[in-house]
Amino acid sequence: MSLFAWCSRRSGGLAMLALIAISYWVISSELDAQRHGYKYHSTDSLSAPTYDPQGAGIWVPVFAYYCLLIHFLVFMFPIRSCWAVFSITRNLQRNAHNKTLKDLKFAHRRRGSSTSLSSSETLTSSRDLGSTSSSEAGDLDPEVYADADIAPDRVIHAIIIPNYKEENDTLRETLEILASHPQARNTYDVYLGMEQRESNADTKAARLTNEFSKKFRSMDYTIHPGDIPNEVAGKGSNVAWAARKLSEKYSIGQRKDVIVTGIDADSHLSANYFALVTNMHLAYPETATTTLYSAPIIFDRNAQNVPAIVRVADILWSAAGMSGLYKGSTIAPPTSVYSLPLELVDRVGGWDCDSEAIGEDLHMYLKCFFALNGNLTVRTVMSPVSQTNVTGGGQGKGMAGIITDMRARYKQAQRHMWGALDTGYALRKVVEIWRERKHTSRAFRPLHAAMDSNSDTYVPEAQIDALGMEAAPESGIFSDVVTDTVRDLDYERIFYLFHRLFEAHFLPVQMTILIVASTLFLWVTEGTADVHGVSWVWPICNVLRTLGFLEVAVYLFLYENFHRICVETREKEMGDAGLLKGMHFSRREAKTNYIDYVMVPLVAPIFGSIPCAQAQICHFWTLDLVYTVSKKVTRRRTRGKSFIETMELTRQRGKSFIESMV
Repeated sequence: MSLFAWCSRRSGGLAMLALIAISYWVISSELDAQRHGYKYHSTDSLSAPTYDPQGAGIWVPVFAYYCLLIHFLVFMFPIRSCWAVFSITRNLQRNAHNKTLKDLKFAHRRRGSSTSLSSSETLTSSRDLGSTSSSEAGDLDPEVYADADIAPDRVIHAIIIPNYKEENDTLRETLEILASHPQARNTYDVYLGMEQRESNADTKAARLTNEFSKKFRSMDYTIHPGDIPNEVAGKGSNVAWAARKLSEKYSIGQRKDVIVTGIDADSHLSANYFALVTNMHLAYPETATTTLYSAPIIFDRNAQNVPAIVRVADILWSAAGMSGLYKGSTIAPPTSVYSLPLELVDRVGGWDCDSEAIGEDLHMYLKCFFALNGNLTVRTVMSPVSQTNVTGGGQGKGMAGIITDMRARYKQAQRHMWGALDTGYALRKVVEIWRERKHTSRAFRPLHAAMDSNSDTYVPEAQIDALGMEAAPESGIFSDVVTDTVRDLDYERIFYLFHRLFEAHFLPVQMTILIVASTLFLWVTEGTADVHGVSWVWPICNVLRTLGFLEVAVYLFLYENFHRICVETREKEMGDAGLLKGMHFSRREAKTNYIDYVMVPLVAPIFGSIPCAQAQICHFWTLDLVYTVSKKVTRRRTRGKSFIETMELTRQRGKSFIESMV
């Protein structure tokens, strides 16, 4: 391992130690200067006296201006989040009154035209469909494509549900919701990503597959081996294995219209999610194979059953995810649930499975981003994904239950902050694409082509040229190779990307250190002359910090309407699908919401700064994190059904016992 690679993986920890060292040097030097006084001198008898500080010298302005920068970033982040939730809510309100998507039938909408389906000429929209601007946040109105001469059925949704020791009810509920979608029978290929490390995983998967296979276009399951070298257990390795297996089922010509969606076991997706993805894919053919689709997430099923501090932590986590999903944003990493075409998966070689990829959503985004030299298009799906708050099962257990739930949420926060490794990955990728900036094309093979080897799916151009590209399709040697032109580096987007990575992985710890350090600095220098000329910085920092907290309060206020619309929309859809009975809905009430506002100052350090610092310190001796499964709330079943399931489980256990005795 090179020194640069080692340092990049510990970039967050090194930055934290560097800031602590600078803060200590500045404060201790100023304190020492106060003890011994300042040297007074003048250059001549007519000049005014000046002070030659014995303190930290130039490091004091550096410390002060960096503190101002960090406070400015903390001030700007909530503003972006507020604008994002406001714009998303406005789009959801508009779509809630629009029946176009609800009435959209997923059948061929031919009007006698023989024009190619991938041609923009078949669309009724007069917009610039070749736009490559990222995060076109739901800007394609349903009226624009509802009457388009397109065939939505040709787009296949390969849905991967990775899980490890998830409860049967959790998986069954997610599958029931997917099966209730009108397009499920024609366009959904569902894959259960099971783990070999889970006992009887194949039995559980086979039972669910038999139960739901007729409700989808197809349904299958994969068993991820638990002994593959250099792989870390987690969602990323599970999705990677399932993607390689499903890749074998789609031909070369079909792959550009296969959309792979990775969801959590407890994610509830609306039918509109896949309808919007389908139609954006068809409406923007120029960027269809280089687009990643992101959606906002909402914790709207058990929020009232978890402590306020846990509830607010999840609300702010969703705020971080939504902060890049506003219209015009060029950087919009997904959170938990996202979709991308199989051809893009081929291009990047699938999902990574090492320690750095534990945050597989951000890691896959970065992998696609750099594979396209920063020219990845991200479009926002205006269909929020319903998820459950993390719980340790502490409801109704008093203070002990609150601590249990907080401990469960802290473990999840630590897993989120472990993703700081992605900053190092991005640093190495920047160096890599800079070295290869003169390469104008890239050849790649289908994902499953490299399944049994350690090689990448990329094919060196020299190898293709040596064997003759003209003969490749005829001979079959490279019949599955796709060659594509790589656009020039987009330096502006790369800059904004690192700004977002800094916000996610550096800002929480840096802000906490600077709040403590600046307070000590002001205490040490109180009553002394401003020999460094930085006294004007601290009042501005105080104002920015105060405004930052007020902006978070504004975000919570805007979130109330967002939450209400999402719950009402999901409740109506569940009612239409006949799944309303026993389904969980968390509504927010004004008389109880004030507790959330009070908890904001506690959430930032407990679930932000502290786990972030812990993760970055741990990275100095290990990159591995033991993956744990959080408890999830499921739909309340009827007593009769629960009894049947219990009897079935008892029968299976009795049969296993008899077989073991024999």
